[in-house]
Amino acid sequence: MKMTPMLYVDAIEPTLPFWRDRLGFQVTVTVPDGDKLGFAILVHDNIELMLQTRHSMGNDMPFLHKYAGAGANLYIEVDDFNDLLKRVDSFEAMAPVRTTFYGMKEIVIREPGSNIVVFAAKAQ
Repeated sequence: MKMTPMLYVDAIEPTLPFWRDRLGFQVTVTVPDGDKLGFAILVHDNIELMLQTRHSMGNDMPFLHKYAGAGANLYIEVDDFNDLLKRVDSFEAMAPVRTTFYGMKEIVIREPGSNIVVFAAKAQ
């Protein structure tokens, strides 16, 4: 079994610097929607992520369009928390760095597509 999250965004192009340039994902598939991207698949190690514009999703599956709001929460564990902080320093943090009762150091970021991403590493 495999799970691949799909994030719905208004536009893919503004999200690529976050996922590709800051976090090291590779764009493996793109599908145009007019003169812009409508869909993209990004991969990093064993993580796959799909991005689709709300417009493209509405064309593809109109019956689901009303559910394509930003509402995903991703929880991504990283090995090097300090390196991650450098990579996301210019993006909106929803809360300060915290250490949880279950021993993880976390930061919550709103990525450019308005989805929430929690990055975590084992607290030292």
